[in-house]
Amino acid sequence: MDKEVALRDANQQFARYVRAVEDGESFVITRRGKPVARLVPVEAGRRILTTEQQVIRQQVLDRMREGWDLGGEKFDRDELHERRALHD
Repeated sequence: MDKEVALRDANQQFARYVRAVEDGESFVITRRGKPVARLVPVEAGRRILTTEQQVIRQQVLDRMREGWDLGGEKFDRDELHERRALHD
């Protein structure tokens, strides 16, 4: 669970909060009591997606698996690369 910290405190003691994040803690930074940012650990070599980005990513992957109807025959990503390889 995220701990709340005022922006002023986060600003004045930033190094302390970064060390805490390195130890696995996470913080919601507030301005006048309203959340404005989140300070969280980053997994090495892996980007953390927002919920909205995850939904959009899944929609794109699903659409790629279905293929696209261009008014002719349908093809998917693998077939596109196979056809391209034949013409190269």
